[in-house]
Amino acid sequence: MSEYSATIEWLFKRLPMFQRQGGAAYKMDLSRTEALCAHLGHPEKALRVIHIAGTNGKGSLSHMWAAALQQHGYTTGLFTSPHLKDFRERIRINGIPISEEHVVEWVDKNRRFLEDSGMSFFEMNVGMALDIFQEEKVDFAVLEVGMGGRLDSTNIVDPELCVITNISMDHQAYLGNSRAQIAREKAGIIKKGVPVLIGESDEEVRPVFEEIADERGAPLFFAESMDVPDWPIALKGSYQEKNRRTFLASTQLFSSIGWKADLLRKSLSEGIVQSGLRGRWEILSESPLTIADTGHNEAAVRLIVAQLKSTTKKNWHVVWGMAEDKDISGILKLLPVEWTYYWCRPDVPRGLDANKLALKAKALGLNGSVQPDVNRAVSDAQSQCDEDEGVFIGGSTFVVAEVLD
Repeated sequence: MSEYSATIEWLFKRLPMFQRQGGAAYKMDLSRTEALCAHLGHPEKALRVIHIAGTNGKGSLSHMWAAALQQHGYTTGLFTSPHLKDFRERIRINGIPISEEHVVEWVDKNRRFLEDSGMSFFEMNVGMALDIFQEEKVDFAVLEVGMGGRLDSTNIVDPELCVITNISMDHQAYLGNSRAQIAREKAGIIKKGVPVLIGESDEEVRPVFEEIADERGAPLFFAESMDVPDWPIALKGSYQEKNRRTFLASTQLFSSIGWKADLLRKSLSEGIVQSGLRGRWEILSESPLTIADTGHNEAAVRLIVAQLKSTTKKNWHVVWGMAEDKDISGILKLLPVEWTYYWCRPDVPRGLDANKLALKAKALGLNGSVQPDVNRAVSDAQSQCDEDEGVFIGGSTFVVAEVLD
């Protein structure tokens, strides 16, 4: 085992990780993150930050921002979560993941503090990202909120711009049982005097944003009321149109950059592809057509199903697995009964047993086979796929992670 592999294994085992363990890893305050940043010499105070929250699209939007800043010549740190294949995906500088050596050195230097502080994996991860960005003297740091906003570990920064993409039902056990409650948690990133852009809103969530922005004296803007250029984006998912609009609207609130139209347009057509974003309507094979997407909540699944239905394929073979703490039946209800399903369990502790998933699906009229693992399910689906059919892989970030190279 390499030194890097041993370090990552220590982090996974020693620090509670929401990606793998769920609620046991969720810390309901910022005290440990604040303590870590104090231990590190407060790197968060030395950074110019773009802070991005929301239910869906915040990862894509963060990559768009990083790509645009890089196109304009700025050294840019990008922090996102979760990772798909390698921990280092979470911390990038100019699109390149930090080195294995950097991870090992940082953990070795701070191991005693990490052992004694009782913090979570994500709290450690935020501190590491901020410290490395400060050490590497990035011009800007683009930070994606992990979950919620008010109590998210990234919410210790003093950003120059806040963006909230949209509000949908997800993580209700931690964020609230209504979209208004969830909006209030995500609006927790709004800071005094800092401009904030809302990507999508309606009569349920708009008053929440208006109230909190007014309380904090934060200039508030809504993307739907702003004019943006009709530039194409390289990402294939139909839902990326909303992210594109949110991104272009948000750049209008950051005019100090001196945006150049040709470079902004290039960041959408080329830069975003080079930024390392994966698992968003990613085509893994043309024959048979095989698509993977990490969308895993009600709003995301609705859009995925609509786009699959809009294709010329007469049937979809769907490889589907889920985390056990999701609204299983609520999401399964969105899947068409006429499609062919291959139920599987993602290989993480939170993964829902495939047999339990199949039973819940059958009760809703969805029929399919139970598979021993994700990759076997993909192989089986592709072998059963005719020329006028396609394969879709989804239901969970963890499922998609297992099929990417």
